[in-house]
Amino acid sequence: MKKLNNIDKVKRSVQKVFGANDKKILNPVQVAAKLEITNAEERNDVIVAMKLLVKEGVLEEVSPGKYISVIKHQFIEGKVEMTQRGTAYVVPDEGGEDILITSEFLNTALDKDKVKVNLFAKRGDKQTGEIVEVIKRNRMEFVGVIQLNYYHAFLVPDDKKMYTDIFIPLDKINKGKNGDKAIAKITEWTLEHKNPIGEITEILGKPGDHETEMHAIIAEFGFSYKFSPEVEAEAQKIPDKITSDEIAKRRDFRKVTTFTIDPDDAKDFDDALSIEKLKDGTWEIGVHIADVSHYVKSGTRLDEEAFERGTSVYLVDRTIPMLPEKLSNGVCSLRAHEEKLTFSTVFKMNDNAELLDTWFGKTVIYSDRRFAYEEAQERIETGEGDFAEEINILNGLALKMREQRFKNGAVNFETEEVKFKLDENFKPIGIYKKVRKDAHKLIEEFMLLANKKVAEYGHSAGTSKQPKTFVYRVHDLPNEEKLKLFSIFASRFGYSIRMQSQKAISQSMNDLLKNVEGKPEQNLLQQQAIRTMAKAFYTTKKTGHYGLAFEYYSHFTSPIRRYPDLMAHRLLFEYLNKGKSANAEQYELMCKHSSEMESKAAEAERASVRYKQVEYIKQFIGDEFQGIISGVTEWGIYVEITEYKCEGMIRLSNLTDDFYEYDEHNLCIVGRRTRKKYQLGDIVDVVVKDADVLKRQVNLDIVGNVVSSSNLKRGEPNRKTKRREEHQSKKYQKGKKKGRR
Repeated sequence: MKKLNNIDKVKRSVQKVFGANDKKILNPVQVAAKLEITNAEERNDVIVAMKLLVKEGVLEEVSPGKYISVIKHQFIEGKVEMTQRGTAYVVPDEGGEDILITSEFLNTALDKDKVKVNLFAKRGDKQTGEIVEVIKRNRMEFVGVIQLNYYHAFLVPDDKKMYTDIFIPLDKINKGKNGDKAIAKITEWTLEHKNPIGEITEILGKPGDHETEMHAIIAEFGFSYKFSPEVEAEAQKIPDKITSDEIAKRRDFRKVTTFTIDPDDAKDFDDALSIEKLKDGTWEIGVHIADVSHYVKSGTRLDEEAFERGTSVYLVDRTIPMLPEKLSNGVCSLRAHEEKLTFSTVFKMNDNAELLDTWFGKTVIYSDRRFAYEEAQERIETGEGDFAEEINILNGLALKMREQRFKNGAVNFETEEVKFKLDENFKPIGIYKKVRKDAHKLIEEFMLLANKKVAEYGHSAGTSKQPKTFVYRVHDLPNEEKLKLFSIFASRFGYSIRMQSQKAISQSMNDLLKNVEGKPEQNLLQQQAIRTMAKAFYTTKKTGHYGLAFEYYSHFTSPIRRYPDLMAHRLLFEYLNKGKSANAEQYELMCKHSSEMESKAAEAERASVRYKQVEYIKQFIGDEFQGIISGVTEWGIYVEITEYKCEGMIRLSNLTDDFYEYDEHNLCIVGRRTRKKYQLGDIVDVVVKDADVLKRQVNLDIVGNVVSSSNLKRGEPNRKTKRREEHQSKKYQKGKKKGRR
């Protein structure tokens, strides 16, 4: 055994010995022997460590020189949440306090692994423990850069939470070269090895290349841009034509005015709207959803693949679909001027948007027109063009439904979404913010209604004592403590959250989100508000959706791109035909997996956006920007550049005018000598120091004086912004002339 160079290390080693021999009485000589200690100096360290552990209540001296562990072993299971500092927390499966795991007690566990933990005796505020078993690995493949020398190679992972490099034997390098970005699979890792042993499974290319980095992001989060030959072959066998026998089984909407409204670059069309005026003056509105369940049957390879993926992933330049193209862009996609099989919710409404009747069932449609959002918006604003009357009727009903929803307590979360103008080489030549207008909200409102009514039916299909299993999208009430902290934070900007009741909370939250639009602090406050709220997830346990103010809510309207919607389709059809309740335990596991894949997809999407933001900002090294402090930590402050919604970090070591200390309670750093303060929400002028595309990091330096969040000059442009905007406009126009998109 190597020499233990401090008493803390010796104590930990002694604890491990007694942990493995918890019912045995041991003396220092026996402990030293188990630790393979032979020299007198190290044996003396063992004696000192054991006496200290007696004082700490970990050991008991039952007779002179004889000791026993007084800790009763308590084990829990949970999921690992690694930090970038090399420590971790285990989130218990059964709830309760997170367990701190320091690096020496990780025992090869990695981020998101399911593990078994031995709890240590609690001392102080934090429960600590040791991981004694990795029950299930979250992942075995990692993306990184090959470091190759004459004797061996390592893969240095991109993932900041992967705390160790992967050793690659030279015969497992798969023709990789030094500096290549690649994927490595861990094949072996025992406690005897400091590093896991692995093999290179795929060479992605040279770091910094667009295709390399996009494929790296896809692999990093566990997705695949390719389908297996078996899945593709199964998809190709699906017939393109609809038989007359199948049409005869369905309600026919082919002669009813029907159209889709989607993004301009969309290829998979999940949903269509139909509208028809009835003889009594009411409206029949059909929400028609691609009948994916007709084509993707349970137990097939197609279904297994769709379940594993859980969702489609939308990166800045591509979609990683849940289903093969034959389905997602072909037979299931509700393309214009084609007959398509659908599963529909049909609503009867009056002019006041009051719901008079609802029908569910399998249908066949013919879409008369494919609208981009911009085209539909033009008809709303001008009242002119084909189907303008129908679109405006639907918009009028949607506005009334939306108004009523907010009266009922819904929260209007409108996040700022960053979009890019890319040239022919996918290099970003401009950044803009996506604007949601009435055409977007029209579609959203009818999709919300369909999801709500499907969930209501799913719950009512059984009895009050024995409701049938269904898939719900739930959103819990906000945590009261988080809400109080957000209220204090919002007050720095002059906003307030009223907390007398749930309705007061949602109404004041809506007021804040409306009043913050167009101001420097908009994105920061929106993001903080979302973090205050609980995360929505899938479950078979109906608890309601706080954000939408719905007692019942599901996901039904996007089965091409979300697996939970496909589950809802199958259950709804089964219950409409008086089928038995599905296995709740099985569906709950499927819901949990779907929630996890949704979270991974969101992380992948953010990573691709971040990559392009950093790539874009790289051209402005040395330029000044106005930003808002979006995060404060013990190692630095994060600033979001207002102009491009891109976040960078100012290291505390770069603030040379004073020694700054982190105040965790007040989310700020304070100068020890000057008492100068930088806090969350302050507006600062920054200069771009460096932009590392490979790490997706921007380093900033502070310029000039801080503007306190309590005294903001709202919307004041940085002195270089106008010149830069003119430069980018000319650059974009030049790119368009060259055929860029």
